[in-house]
Amino acid sequence: MAPISVDRVDGDYSVPFTRIRESDWYLDQIKDVIQDLFQIQSATHGYAGPQTQQELVRLITRLVGSLSTLSKDASTLQTRIPPEIIDYVDEGRNPDIYTREFVELVQKGNQYLKGKSDAFIGFRDALADEITKAWPDMKKDVENVLQDKAAEPAVKLNGTST
Repeated sequence: MAPISVDRVDGDYSVPFTRIRESDWYLDQIKDVIQDLFQIQSATHGYAGPQTQQELVRLITRLVGSLSTLSKDASTLQTRIPPEIIDYVDEGRNPDIYTREFVELVQKGNQYLKGKSDAFIGFRDALADEITKAWPDMKKDVENVLQDKAAEPAVKLNGTST
């Protein structure tokens, strides 16, 4: 993780840093907020009068500063959450179920396309047989076409060959 120096003086949050991964910085900020909340919870649980009240004011001020920094900087963070998932969660549904349904839908699509591919291979072979029967002198050409097709690598969706 990249080195991070955080200077906190009386609620002034200036954050000079170098970062290798931007998400690490946001993760650290979220951890700070959680730590601040835990400290507030602990101070509230063990409330002991005016001394604790001063500590709570300090902790809440620090929490507000942490949330302010996170909110301000998070607006520049690019998120890649599909809007369908956000709608799904807004409807009170579990996003894991959405993921499972999406995977099942992709599997069905893949099975359908594999069936079509197999059908075209069968059609190619049947056509080659019929052409060879109808024009025996073209048998050599048909075999060359079939061999060339068999030698070509299959292309995956990401553009790489197998």
